[in-house]
Amino acid sequence: MNKVLEKGSPTRFILIFLALFALFYFFNILFFGITIPGHHYSPFIAQHFDYIRLLRHFLLRTTAKILGWLGYGAITNDTDILIVGHGRLKLIYSCLGLGVMSFLIAFVIAFPGKLKSKSLFLIAALVVLQTLNIIRFIVLAIFWDKNEDGQIVDHHTVFNTLIYMIIVVSLYFWVRRADSVAVSFTKKEARN
Repeated sequence: MNKVLEKGSPTRFILIFLALFALFYFFNILFFGITIPGHHYSPFIAQHFDYIRLLRHFLLRTTAKILGWLGYGAITNDTDILIVGHGRLKLIYSCLGLGVMSFLIAFVIAFPGKLKSKSLFLIAALVVLQTLNIIRFIVLAIFWDKNEDGQIVDHHTVFNTLIYMIIVVSLYFWVRRADSVAVSFTKKEARN
């Protein structure tokens, strides 16, 4: 049993990853539930600690600013962006990427490696993730017609599939790099 849970063990990594992912994922859902008016609403938490509202605000304002630079008029409120001549996008909870971020953060924290490498990779990956999310909103704002009949493709599914593919490829190269650094470090120690 000790070998299964020793540092660097694949089983330990999987258990920590799954526990952290569940913790982050369900914490976000719980937090969302207490920051919107309704059954378990907490005005204090909603007013002072609502990181979900801040993320939505950042995504909406950044999208509107870039659309403005591209020559499109756009206005926002707390949950929507209205693009002149193109319609409206509503950023609901699933648009924010919190589930994807929970997966990514849990994986990086659970992976045995140096804190500096993990921190740099995580920051870069989160910035890329939200940059791609903003690009998605811009493309949807300009080209998507939600009133079009016979729409087969759900943009959430397409985006999530694309993002998970990018994350898997990124994690693969990051893990390979971390392994090669660990191997070269071990060889240096063996020579000394």
